Amino acid sequence: MTTPPATQMRIRVPSNHLMADLLGERDAYLLQVDEAFADTRIVARGNEIVIEDFGDPDTGEMVQTVFDELLILIQEGESLDQDRVARVIDMVKRDVPSPSGVFTDSIKVGRGKHVRPKTHGQKKYVDAVRENTMIFGIGPAGTGKTYLAMACAIEALQSGSVRRIILTRPAVEAGERLGFLPGDLTAKVDPYLRPLYDALYEMLGPEETARLMERGTIEIAPLAYMRGRTLNDAFVVLDEAQNTSPEQMKMFLTRLGFNSKMIVTGDITQVDLDGGRTSGLRTIRRVLRNIGGISFIELTGDDVVRHRIVAAIVEAYRRYEEKRREQDA
Repeated sequence: MTTPPATQMRIRVPSNHLMADLLGERDAYLLQVDEAFADTRIVARGNEIVIEDFGDPDTGEMVQTVFDELLILIQEGESLDQDRVARVIDMVKRDVPSPSGVFTDSIKVGRGKHVRPKTHGQKKYVDAVRENTMIFGIGPAGTGKTYLAMACAIEALQSGSVRRIILTRPAVEAGERLGFLPGDLTAKVDPYLRPLYDALYEMLGPEETARLMERGTIEIAPLAYMRGRTLNDAFVVLDEAQNTSPEQMKMFLTRLGFNSKMIVTGDITQVDLDGGRTSGLRTIRRVLRNIGGISFIELTGDDVVRHRIVAAIVEAYRRYEEKRREQDA
């Protein structure tokens, strides 16, 4: 004898076209949602999705929320794929408000080109950049800290909010010495700044990037070049800030001028400072607490948007470090 469902819910989809996009090819997205929630059965009938819940009624409500959010995305002109569906499911399970709002946010970086956050943490990061003068984006590799900071900088430049972009990194080597690298100082530090060039090339293109750099509108320089300057009317990004000393961090933060914004990004689990030196990023939250206009955003393994293996590696390291701290305690 078949146990009747505890609850049954129906979602009416306005058109056949929207229904096809919502279900996916061969009902791939419907099956993906069905597999993600135990004790439910999901059936598509014409322009209706029927959700039968055989367990906790809250589960059926979550399934309904997933389809509602996916439908909003489609109606906003956003396309679905399995990764995006999986992220919406995850956000609904974690009770994140308005998952569709994460994907419909947009940072304009060029003619017809936009960068969008892909996780709730990234959305909070972008919102913090818009609302504050100084922002610290702290998290593991692959969470979009630098990329989103660069996108926000380009958007501010193109909208006329600032007149220039200044991008900087500490020239700290991970297991190598600058002296052994070929060329003059510029050539020696260039490899450390290369990730910033890569992001600019992807968003603006090599020709536009070169043009703006020649005019001085975009400046990329090692952190040491910031000493003694006051950075007015600029969008300033300090990347790899875990490799700054407390003294360097103080020097950089006090460069902030009028009508400027600063973003500091880093991963405190990847400090390359030698001799056991303290990272300026590790202590900065305690130093700057309770100052208005400053925001700290912590990104986690849930915000990794690279290959799924990267997310698994980040989570494995987090568990390892947590276990090691417990053993040392």
